[in-house]
Amino acid sequence: MTEHATTPGVRADVWLWAARFFKTRSLAKQAIDGGKVELNGTTCKPAKTVHVGDTVRVTRGEERLACIVEALSEKRGPAPEARKLYAETEESAAERERQREDRRLTGGALLRPDSRPDKRSRRLIQDLKKTL
Repeated sequence: MTEHATTPGVRADVWLWAARFFKTRSLAKQAIDGGKVELNGTTCKPAKTVHVGDTVRVTRGEERLACIVEALSEKRGPAPEARKLYAETEESAAERERQREDRRLTGGALLRPDSRPDKRSRRLIQDLKKTL
């Protein structure tokens, strides 16, 4: 991607969108406003300027990414080009791999019953839901 000499940085929401962390710029803005994005260890606003060398931490559900900004772009391009805008830290990649392995071993933490509940069990479940 390109780094403009006239622009020393790019807005945080635009960069997150261009780097394909979020599908739309609006979603990137919502994530920043919701405190899901940190820039250099502190929360930021959508208009905060991102520079090359900055550290960005993004939380998307269970997934947490820590990346270093390697290039700037205001345009969203193909995924291989967007991947060149940042480098994930080794600690972040190792933690994501560990979490993926934990999910695989635990079956995604889904405790499924052996069979469907019978009539008595369904009524007990319905009564329990009514009391809550």
